[in-house]
Amino acid sequence: MRRMTMTALVLSALASQLGAQARPALAKELQEFVSVSAPVVALIHVQVLDGTGAPAQMDQTILLRDGRIAAIGPSSSLTIPAEATRMDLTGHTVIPGIAGLHDHTFYTTGAGRRSQLNFSAPRLYLGSGVTTIRTTGSITPYAEISIKAQVEKGTAIGPRMFISGPYITGPDQVVERIHVTTPEDARRVVKYWYEEGATWFKLYTMITRREAAAAIQEAHRLGVKVTGHLCSIGFKEAADLGIDAVEHGLASNLEYVSGKVVDVCPSLDIKAYGALDVNGPEVQSTFRALIDKHVAMTSTLAVYELSLPNRPPLDQRMLDAMSPDVRDEVLTSRARIAGNPRGADWVVLFKKAQEYEVAFVKAGGLLAAGVDPTGNGGALPGFGDQRNFELLVEAGFTPVQAMQVMTLNGAKVLGIDDKLGSVTVGKIADLVVIKGDPAAHPVDIRNVVTVFKDGVGYDSAKLLASVKGLVGVR
Repeated sequence: MRRMTMTALVLSALASQLGAQARPALAKELQEFVSVSAPVVALIHVQVLDGTGAPAQMDQTILLRDGRIAAIGPSSSLTIPAEATRMDLTGHTVIPGIAGLHDHTFYTTGAGRRSQLNFSAPRLYLGSGVTTIRTTGSITPYAEISIKAQVEKGTAIGPRMFISGPYITGPDQVVERIHVTTPEDARRVVKYWYEEGATWFKLYTMITRREAAAAIQEAHRLGVKVTGHLCSIGFKEAADLGIDAVEHGLASNLEYVSGKVVDVCPSLDIKAYGALDVNGPEVQSTFRALIDKHVAMTSTLAVYELSLPNRPPLDQRMLDAMSPDVRDEVLTSRARIAGNPRGADWVVLFKKAQEYEVAFVKAGGLLAAGVDPTGNGGALPGFGDQRNFELLVEAGFTPVQAMQVMTLNGAKVLGIDDKLGSVTVGKIADLVVIKGDPAAHPVDIRNVVTVFKDGVGYDSAKLLASVKGLVGVR
Protein backbone atom coordinates (compact mmCIF):
# COMPACT_ATOMS: atom_id res chain seq x y z
CA MET A 1 0.00 0.00 0.00
CA ARG A 2 1.00 3.61 -0.36
CA ARG A 3 3.28 5.47 2.00
CA MET A 4 2.56 9.21 1.83
CA THR A 5 3.24 12.35 3.79
CA MET A 6 0.29 13.85 5.62
CA THR A 7 0.02 16.72 3.13
CA ALA A 8 0.10 14.40 0.14
CA LEU A 9 -2.48 12.09 1.69
CA VAL A 10 -4.89 14.91 2.43
CA LEU A 11 -4.53 16.36 -1.07
CA SER A 12 -4.98 12.93 -2.63
CA ALA A 13 -8.07 12.24 -0.54
CA LEU A 14 -9.65 15.56 -1.47
CA ALA A 15 -8.91 15.06 -5.14
CA SER A 16 -10.29 11.53 -5.28
CA GLN A 17 -13.29 11.82 -2.94
CA LEU A 18 -14.54 15.28 -3.77
CA GLY A 19 -13.28 15.94 -7.28
CA ALA A 20 -16.60 16.00 -9.11
CA GLN A 21 -14.92 17.42 -12.20
CA ALA A 22 -12.61 14.40 -12.53
CA ARG A 23 -15.10 11.56 -12.03
CA PRO A 24 -13.86 8.34 -13.63
CA ALA A 25 -15.58 6.57 -16.48
CA LEU A 26 -17.69 3.76 -15.11
CA ALA A 27 -16.76 0.27 -16.26
CA LYS A 28 -18.86 -0.95 -19.20
CA GLU A 29 -20.46 -3.77 -17.23
CA LEU A 30 -21.72 -1.26 -14.64
CA GLN A 31 -23.26 1.24 -17.02
CA GLU A 32 -26.61 -0.56 -16.95
CA PHE A 33 -27.15 0.97 -13.49
CA VAL A 34 -26.81 4.53 -14.77
CA SER A 35 -30.12 6.17 -15.65
CA VAL A 36 -28.91 9.77 -16.04
CA SER A 37 -25.50 10.71 -17.45
CA ALA A 38 -26.04 14.01 -19.25
CA PRO A 39 -23.71 16.89 -18.33
CA VAL A 40 -26.66 19.26 -17.82
CA VAL A 41 -29.81 18.01 -16.08
CA ALA A 42 -32.92 19.84 -14.88
CA LEU A 43 -34.99 18.25 -12.12
CA ILE A 44 -38.32 19.99 -12.61
CA HIS A 45 -41.36 20.38 -10.31
CA VAL A 46 -39.77 18.77 -7.25
CA GLN A 47 -40.19 19.39 -3.58
CA VAL A 48 -36.78 20.16 -2.05
CA LEU A 49 -35.86 19.13 1.48
CA ASP A 50 -32.42 20.69 1.46
CA GLY A 51 -30.85 19.28 4.64
CA THR A 52 -30.10 22.65 6.22
CA GLY A 53 -33.06 22.63 8.58
CA ALA A 54 -35.08 24.95 6.34
CA PRO A 55 -38.70 24.08 5.56
CA ALA A 56 -39.43 22.06 2.45
CA GLN A 57 -39.71 24.16 -0.73
CA MET A 58 -42.46 23.25 -3.18
CA ASP A 59 -42.37 23.11 -6.99
CA GLN A 60 -38.67 23.79 -7.41
CA THR A 61 -36.28 23.13 -10.28
CA ILE A 62 -32.71 22.03 -9.61
CA LEU A 63 -30.18 22.50 -12.39
CA LEU A 64 -27.14 20.21 -12.43
CA ARG A 65 -24.12 21.02 -14.54
CA ASP A 66 -20.91 18.99 -14.78
CA GLY A 67 -21.53 17.19 -11.51
CA ARG A 68 -22.48 20.20 -9.42
CA ILE A 69 -25.64 22.02 -8.40
CA ALA A 70 -25.73 25.04 -10.71
CA ALA A 71 -29.05 26.62 -9.77
CA ILE A 72 -32.17 26.13 -7.66
CA GLY A 73 -35.38 28.09 -7.94
CA PRO A 74 -39.13 28.07 -8.51
CA SER A 75 -40.09 26.04 -11.55
CA SER A 76 -42.18 28.96 -12.77
CA SER A 77 -39.20 31.28 -13.08
CA LEU A 78 -35.91 29.37 -13.27
CA THR A 79 -34.46 29.39 -16.80
CA ILE A 80 -33.52 25.96 -18.09
CA PRO A 81 -30.79 25.80 -20.76
CA ALA A 82 -31.81 24.33 -24.09
CA GLU A 83 -29.17 21.60 -23.81
CA ALA A 84 -30.47 20.30 -20.47
CA THR A 85 -31.98 16.85 -20.05
CA ARG A 86 -35.34 17.54 -18.42
CA MET A 87 -36.83 15.28 -15.77
CA ASP A 88 -40.39 16.11 -14.71
CA LEU A 89 -40.48 14.96 -11.08
CA THR A 90 -43.94 16.08 -10.06
CA GLY A 91 -44.89 14.19 -6.89
CA HIS A 92 -41.26 13.60 -5.92
CA THR A 93 -38.91 15.04 -3.28
CA VAL A 94 -35.20 15.70 -3.65
CA ILE A 95 -32.97 15.41 -0.59
CA PRO A 96 -29.17 15.55 -0.19
CA GLY A 97 -27.28 12.28 -0.42
CA ILE A 98 -27.36 10.63 2.99
CA ALA A 99 -24.09 10.58 4.96
CA GLY A 100 -23.92 7.32 6.92
CA LEU A 101 -21.50 7.71 9.81
CA HIS A 102 -21.57 4.18 11.19
CA ASP A 103 -21.90 2.17 8.00
CA HIS A 104 -19.87 -1.04 8.00
CA THR A 105 -19.23 -3.13 4.91
CA PHE A 106 -19.47 -6.28 7.01
CA TYR A 107 -22.60 -7.84 8.47
CA THR A 108 -23.50 -10.11 11.38
CA THR A 109 -26.50 -12.12 12.55
CA GLY A 110 -27.54 -13.49 15.94
CA ALA A 111 -26.43 -16.95 14.80
CA GLY A 112 -22.77 -15.92 14.81
CA ARG A 113 -22.46 -15.16 11.09
CA ARG A 114 -19.83 -12.56 10.19
CA SER A 115 -19.76 -11.74 6.48
CA GLN A 116 -17.73 -9.20 4.53
CA LEU A 117 -20.14 -7.73 1.96
CA ASN A 118 -17.69 -6.36 -0.60
CA PHE A 119 -20.28 -6.66 -3.38
CA SER A 120 -23.69 -6.15 -1.81
CA ALA A 121 -23.06 -3.52 0.89
CA PRO A 122 -21.83 -0.73 -1.44
CA ARG A 123 -24.77 -1.30 -3.80
CA LEU A 124 -27.28 -1.38 -0.96
CA TYR A 125 -25.92 1.88 0.44
CA LEU A 126 -25.94 3.72 -2.87
CA GLY A 127 -29.27 2.27 -3.98
CA SER A 128 -30.82 3.47 -0.71
CA GLY A 129 -29.60 7.03 -1.17
CA VAL A 130 -26.47 6.82 0.99
CA THR A 131 -23.82 8.55 -1.10
CA THR A 132 -21.16 8.90 1.62
CA ILE A 133 -20.16 6.50 4.39
CA ARG A 134 -17.66 6.34 7.22
CA THR A 135 -16.99 2.68 7.91
CA THR A 136 -16.40 3.10 11.69
CA GLY A 137 -14.62 -0.14 12.45
CA SER A 138 -13.63 -3.00 10.17
CA ILE A 139 -12.98 -6.71 10.51
CA THR A 140 -11.11 -6.67 7.17
CA PRO A 141 -9.64 -3.19 6.72
CA TYR A 142 -7.82 -4.02 3.50
CA ALA A 143 -11.09 -5.07 1.90
CA GLU A 144 -12.54 -1.63 2.59
CA ILE A 145 -9.44 0.12 1.30
CA SER A 146 -9.79 -1.94 -1.88
CA ILE A 147 -13.53 -1.21 -2.24
CA LYS A 148 -12.86 2.50 -1.87
CA ALA A 149 -10.17 2.38 -4.56
CA GLN A 150 -12.41 0.42 -6.95
CA VAL A 151 -15.31 2.86 -6.51
CA GLU A 152 -12.99 5.79 -7.16
CA LYS A 153 -11.63 4.11 -10.30
CA GLY A 154 -15.11 3.30 -11.60
CA THR A 155 -14.64 -0.48 -11.49
CA ALA A 156 -17.23 -0.86 -8.70
CA ILE A 157 -20.39 1.01 -7.71
CA GLY A 158 -20.83 2.45 -4.24
CA PRO A 159 -20.75 5.52 -2.03
CA ARG A 160 -17.71 7.69 -1.40
CA MET A 161 -15.92 6.15 1.58
CA PHE A 162 -14.04 7.36 4.63
CA ILE A 163 -12.08 4.45 6.08
CA SER A 164 -11.67 4.08 9.85
CA GLY A 165 -9.34 1.09 9.99
CA PRO A 166 -9.66 -1.80 12.46
CA TYR A 167 -11.24 -1.80 15.90
CA ILE A 168 -8.70 -0.69 18.51
CA THR A 169 -9.47 -2.14 21.92
CA GLY A 170 -8.00 -3.67 25.05
CA PRO A 171 -7.74 -7.42 25.67
CA ASP A 172 -10.79 -9.35 24.49
CA GLN A 173 -11.45 -12.61 22.64
CA VAL A 174 -12.47 -11.31 19.21
CA VAL A 175 -9.79 -12.09 16.67
CA GLU A 176 -10.66 -9.37 14.15
CA ARG A 177 -9.87 -6.56 16.57
CA ILE A 178 -6.47 -5.08 17.38
CA HIS A 179 -5.71 -5.38 21.07
CA VAL A 180 -3.40 -2.70 22.49
CA THR A 181 -1.95 -2.86 25.99
CA THR A 182 0.55 0.00 25.95
CA PRO A 183 0.59 3.57 24.60
CA GLU A 184 3.33 2.50 22.20
CA ASP A 185 1.03 -0.20 20.80
CA ALA A 186 -1.71 2.35 20.26
CA ARG A 187 0.54 4.83 18.49
CA ARG A 188 2.05 2.13 16.29
CA VAL A 189 -1.37 0.85 15.18
CA VAL A 190 -2.63 4.33 14.34
CA LYS A 191 0.48 5.24 12.37
CA TYR A 192 0.44 1.97 10.41
CA TRP A 193 -3.19 2.19 9.34
CA TYR A 194 -2.94 5.91 8.64
CA GLU A 195 -0.18 5.09 6.17
CA GLU A 196 -2.42 2.45 4.62
CA GLY A 197 -5.20 4.98 4.04
CA ALA A 198 -7.36 5.33 7.17
CA THR A 199 -8.59 8.86 7.88
CA TRP A 200 -10.58 7.93 11.01
CA PHE A 201 -9.99 5.50 13.86
CA LYS A 202 -12.41 3.71 16.14
CA LEU A 203 -11.66 2.98 19.77
CA TYR A 204 -13.60 0.03 21.14
CA THR A 205 -15.13 -1.07 24.40
CA MET A 206 -12.21 -2.48 26.41
CA ILE A 207 -9.61 0.20 25.73
CA THR A 208 -8.28 2.14 28.73
CA ARG A 209 -7.69 5.87 29.05
CA ARG A 210 -3.92 5.53 28.74
CA GLU A 211 -4.01 3.75 25.37
CA ALA A 212 -6.95 5.84 24.18
CA ALA A 213 -5.04 9.04 24.88
CA ALA A 214 -2.02 7.77 22.96
CA ALA A 215 -4.15 6.76 19.96
CA ILE A 216 -5.93 10.12 19.90
CA GLN A 217 -2.69 12.07 20.19
CA GLU A 218 -1.06 10.10 17.38
CA ALA A 219 -4.10 10.46 15.12
CA HIS A 220 -4.22 14.21 15.68
CA ARG A 221 -0.49 14.47 15.05
CA LEU A 222 -1.13 12.86 11.67
CA GLY A 223 -4.11 15.08 10.91
CA VAL A 224 -6.86 12.45 11.21
CA LYS A 225 -9.69 11.85 13.67
CA VAL A 226 -10.92 9.37 16.28
CA THR A 227 -14.33 8.15 17.36
CA GLY A 228 -15.32 5.43 19.79
CA HIS A 229 -17.85 2.80 20.78
CA LEU A 230 -16.97 3.18 24.42
CA CYS A 231 -17.68 1.28 27.61
CA SER A 232 -14.64 1.28 29.91
CA ILE A 233 -14.34 5.04 29.24
CA GLY A 234 -17.25 7.45 29.71
CA PHE A 235 -18.15 10.19 27.28
CA LYS A 236 -16.88 12.97 29.54
CA GLU A 237 -13.56 11.16 30.01
CA ALA A 238 -13.31 10.68 26.26
CA ALA A 239 -13.98 14.37 25.64
CA ASP A 240 -11.19 15.26 28.08
CA LEU A 241 -8.85 12.93 26.16
CA GLY A 242 -9.58 14.83 22.93
CA ILE A 243 -11.78 12.35 21.06
CA ASP A 244 -13.55 13.79 18.01
CA ALA A 245 -16.81 11.83 18.17
CA VAL A 246 -18.66 9.16 20.14
CA GLU A 247 -20.88 6.40 18.79
CA HIS A 248 -24.30 4.97 19.65
CA GLY A 249 -25.48 7.54 22.18
CA LEU A 250 -26.79 6.44 25.56
CA ALA A 251 -26.23 2.70 25.22
CA SER A 252 -22.46 3.06 24.96
CA ASN A 253 -22.03 5.72 27.65
CA LEU A 254 -21.84 3.76 30.88
CA GLU A 255 -20.53 6.62 33.00
CA TYR A 256 -23.94 6.75 34.69
CA VAL A 257 -23.63 3.21 36.11
CA SER A 258 -23.52 3.39 39.90
CA GLY A 259 -20.10 2.44 41.27
CA LYS A 260 -18.38 2.32 37.88
CA VAL A 261 -14.67 1.54 38.22
CA VAL A 262 -12.16 3.57 36.21
CA ASP A 263 -11.08 1.85 32.97
CA VAL A 264 -13.45 -1.08 33.55
CA CYS A 265 -16.46 -1.83 31.37
CA PRO A 266 -19.50 -2.33 33.66
CA SER A 267 -22.75 -4.13 32.98
CA LEU A 268 -25.60 -1.99 31.72
CA ASP A 269 -28.34 -1.56 34.31
CA ILE A 270 -31.37 -1.52 32.02
CA LYS A 271 -33.91 -0.35 34.59
CA ALA A 272 -31.68 2.40 36.00
CA TYR A 273 -30.85 3.70 32.54
CA GLY A 274 -34.51 3.57 31.57
CA ALA A 275 -35.25 5.93 34.47
CA LEU A 276 -32.43 8.37 33.68
CA ASP A 277 -33.38 12.04 33.60
CA VAL A 278 -31.97 13.37 30.33
CA ASN A 279 -32.61 16.93 31.48
CA GLY A 280 -30.99 16.41 34.88
CA PRO A 281 -27.58 17.77 35.90
CA GLU A 282 -25.69 14.49 35.39
CA VAL A 283 -26.68 14.07 31.75
CA GLN A 284 -26.53 17.77 30.96
CA SER A 285 -22.98 17.80 32.36
CA THR A 286 -22.07 15.12 29.81
CA PHE A 287 -23.60 17.13 27.00
CA ARG A 288 -21.78 20.28 28.10
CA ALA A 289 -18.45 18.42 28.07
CA LEU A 290 -19.06 17.07 24.55
CA ILE A 291 -20.30 20.38 23.16
CA ASP A 292 -17.50 22.44 24.73
CA LYS A 293 -14.90 20.09 23.19
CA HIS A 294 -16.72 19.93 19.81
CA VAL A 295 -17.36 16.19 20.11
CA ALA A 296 -20.09 14.88 17.79
CA MET A 297 -22.39 11.95 18.53
CA THR A 298 -23.60 9.28 16.10
CA SER A 299 -27.12 7.89 16.42
CA THR A 300 -27.58 4.22 15.51
CA LEU A 301 -31.18 3.73 16.54
CA ALA A 302 -31.85 1.22 13.74
CA VAL A 303 -29.53 -1.39 15.20
CA TYR A 304 -30.75 -0.92 18.78
CA GLU A 305 -34.37 -1.21 17.69
CA LEU A 306 -33.63 -4.85 16.89
CA SER A 307 -33.62 -5.65 20.63
CA LEU A 308 -37.29 -4.69 20.92
CA PRO A 309 -40.09 -7.26 20.54
CA ASN A 310 -41.57 -7.38 17.03
CA ARG A 311 -39.59 -4.40 15.78
CA PRO A 312 -38.93 -3.03 13.29
CA PRO A 313 -41.93 -3.78 11.06
CA LEU A 314 -40.83 -6.45 8.61
CA ASP A 315 -39.63 -4.93 5.35
CA GLN A 316 -39.99 -7.17 2.30
CA ARG A 317 -37.06 -5.43 0.60
CA MET A 318 -34.84 -6.52 3.48
CA LEU A 319 -36.04 -10.13 3.36
CA ASP A 320 -35.55 -10.25 -0.41
CA ALA A 321 -31.96 -9.01 -0.11
CA MET A 322 -30.99 -11.76 2.35
CA SER A 323 -29.80 -15.21 1.41
CA PRO A 324 -32.31 -17.88 2.51
CA ASP A 325 -30.23 -19.07 5.45
CA VAL A 326 -29.63 -15.50 6.65
CA ARG A 327 -33.34 -14.81 6.42
CA ASP A 328 -34.01 -17.86 8.62
CA GLU A 329 -31.39 -16.72 11.15
CA VAL A 330 -32.86 -13.21 11.37
CA LEU A 331 -36.46 -14.41 11.69
CA THR A 332 -35.46 -16.96 14.34
CA SER A 333 -33.69 -14.26 16.33
CA ARG A 334 -36.68 -11.96 15.94
CA ALA A 335 -39.02 -14.65 17.32
CA ARG A 336 -36.71 -15.25 20.28
CA ILE A 337 -36.63 -11.53 21.11
CA ALA A 338 -40.42 -11.36 20.87
CA GLY A 339 -40.59 -13.93 23.67
CA ASN A 340 -38.05 -12.21 25.92
CA PRO A 341 -39.66 -11.66 29.34
CA ARG A 342 -37.58 -8.48 29.73
CA GLY A 343 -38.77 -7.05 26.44
CA ALA A 344 -40.71 -4.27 28.14
CA ASP A 345 -37.52 -3.06 29.85
CA TRP A 346 -35.78 -2.83 26.48
CA VAL A 347 -38.67 -0.79 25.10
CA VAL A 348 -38.28 1.70 27.95
CA LEU A 349 -34.51 1.87 27.44
CA PHE A 350 -34.90 2.44 23.70
CA LYS A 351 -37.27 5.34 24.30
CA LYS A 352 -34.76 6.77 26.76
CA ALA A 353 -32.01 6.49 24.14
CA GLN A 354 -34.22 8.45 21.75
CA GLU A 355 -34.85 11.10 24.43
CA TYR A 356 -31.10 11.28 25.07
CA GLU A 357 -30.40 12.20 21.46
CA VAL A 358 -33.15 14.79 21.28
CA ALA A 359 -31.88 16.35 24.52
CA PHE A 360 -28.30 16.38 23.18
CA VAL A 361 -29.37 18.35 20.11
CA LYS A 362 -31.50 20.72 22.21
CA ALA A 363 -28.41 21.39 24.32
CA GLY A 364 -26.51 22.38 21.17
CA GLY A 365 -24.84 19.09 20.24
CA LEU A 366 -23.96 17.89 16.75
CA LEU A 367 -25.79 14.61 16.03
CA ALA A 368 -25.25 12.48 12.92
CA ALA A 369 -26.50 8.95 12.13
CA GLY A 370 -25.53 5.53 10.80
CA VAL A 371 -27.10 2.09 10.54
CA ASP A 372 -24.44 -0.22 12.10
CA PRO A 373 -25.61 -3.33 10.17
CA THR A 374 -24.61 -5.79 12.87
CA GLY A 375 -26.44 -7.20 15.91
CA ASN A 376 -28.94 -9.89 14.93
CA GLY A 377 -28.88 -8.91 11.26
CA GLY A 378 -32.21 -7.10 11.00
CA ALA A 379 -30.77 -3.72 9.96
CA LEU A 380 -29.23 -3.89 6.51
CA PRO A 381 -26.87 -1.45 4.82
CA GLY A 382 -28.85 1.44 3.38
CA PHE A 383 -32.25 0.19 4.48
CA GLY A 384 -31.18 0.72 8.08
CA ASP A 385 -30.03 4.26 7.28
CA GLN A 386 -33.49 4.98 5.96
CA ARG A 387 -35.02 3.46 9.09
CA ASN A 388 -32.89 5.81 11.19
CA PHE A 389 -34.76 8.73 9.62
CA GLU A 390 -38.09 7.23 10.66
CA LEU A 391 -36.81 6.53 14.18
CA LEU A 392 -35.44 10.05 14.62
CA VAL A 393 -38.88 11.39 13.76
CA GLU A 394 -40.40 8.90 16.20
CA ALA A 395 -37.97 10.22 18.81
CA GLY A 396 -39.38 13.73 18.53
CA PHE A 397 -37.35 15.44 15.81
CA THR A 398 -39.32 17.05 13.02
CA PRO A 399 -38.73 15.46 9.60
CA VAL A 400 -36.77 18.57 8.62
CA GLN A 401 -34.53 18.21 11.69
CA ALA A 402 -34.11 14.47 11.13
CA MET A 403 -33.08 15.08 7.53
CA GLN A 404 -30.42 17.52 8.70
CA VAL A 405 -29.05 14.88 11.09
CA MET A 406 -28.90 12.35 8.25
CA THR A 407 -27.23 14.63 5.72
CA LEU A 408 -25.60 17.97 6.52
CA ASN A 409 -24.65 17.01 10.07
CA GLY A 410 -22.82 13.92 8.81
CA ALA A 411 -20.96 16.05 6.29
CA LYS A 412 -19.99 18.45 9.09
CA VAL A 413 -18.55 15.63 11.20
CA LEU A 414 -16.50 14.49 8.20
CA GLY A 415 -15.35 18.05 7.48
CA ILE A 416 -16.84 18.11 3.96
CA ASP A 417 -19.92 20.27 4.52
CA ASP A 418 -18.52 22.91 2.17
CA LYS A 419 -18.77 20.33 -0.64
CA LEU A 420 -21.63 18.01 0.34
CA GLY A 421 -24.54 17.49 2.72
CA SER A 422 -27.16 19.96 1.47
CA VAL A 423 -29.00 20.92 -1.69
CA THR A 424 -27.06 24.14 -2.16
CA VAL A 425 -25.82 25.90 -5.27
CA GLY A 426 -22.14 25.18 -5.89
CA LYS A 427 -22.03 21.89 -4.01
CA ILE A 428 -21.36 18.49 -5.55
CA ALA A 429 -24.54 16.99 -6.97
CA ASP A 430 -25.08 14.14 -4.53
CA LEU A 431 -28.89 14.05 -4.46
CA VAL A 432 -31.66 11.53 -3.89
CA VAL A 433 -34.95 11.54 -5.78
CA ILE A 434 -37.77 10.08 -3.67
CA LYS A 435 -41.30 9.32 -4.81
CA GLY A 436 -43.59 10.96 -2.27
CA ASP A 437 -43.09 13.37 0.59
CA PRO A 438 -40.88 12.24 3.51
CA ALA A 439 -41.51 15.59 5.22
CA ALA A 440 -45.17 14.60 5.61
CA HIS A 441 -44.81 10.81 5.57
CA PRO A 442 -41.41 9.68 6.92
CA VAL A 443 -41.86 6.15 5.57
CA ASP A 444 -41.60 7.62 2.04
CA ILE A 445 -37.83 7.83 2.65
CA ARG A 446 -37.80 4.22 1.38
CA ASN A 447 -39.17 5.17 -2.05
CA VAL A 448 -35.84 6.02 -3.67
CA VAL A 449 -36.05 6.30 -7.45
CA THR A 450 -32.75 7.84 -8.57
CA VAL A 451 -29.54 8.50 -6.66
CA PHE A 452 -27.21 11.15 -8.03
CA LYS A 453 -23.55 10.92 -7.06
CA ASP A 454 -21.21 13.46 -8.65
CA GLY A 455 -24.11 14.37 -10.92
CA VAL A 456 -24.51 10.84 -12.32
CA GLY A 457 -27.93 9.33 -11.71
CA TYR A 458 -28.13 5.68 -10.65
CA ASP A 459 -31.26 3.54 -10.89
CA SER A 460 -32.10 2.53 -7.33
CA ALA A 461 -34.35 -0.39 -8.29
CA LYS A 462 -31.65 -1.95 -10.49
CA LEU A 463 -28.99 -1.59 -7.81
CA LEU A 464 -31.19 -3.25 -5.19
CA ALA A 465 -32.24 -6.01 -7.60
CA SER A 466 -28.59 -6.79 -8.33
CA VAL A 467 -28.00 -7.90 -4.73
CA LYS A 468 -31.20 -9.88 -4.19
CA GLY A 469 -30.44 -12.94 -2.08
CA LEU A 470 -26.79 -11.97 -1.56
CA VAL A 471 -26.67 -10.37 1.91
CA GLY A 472 -24.66 -12.72 4.09
CA VAL A 473 -22.96 -14.27 1.05
CA ARG A 474 -20.94 -11.60 -0.76
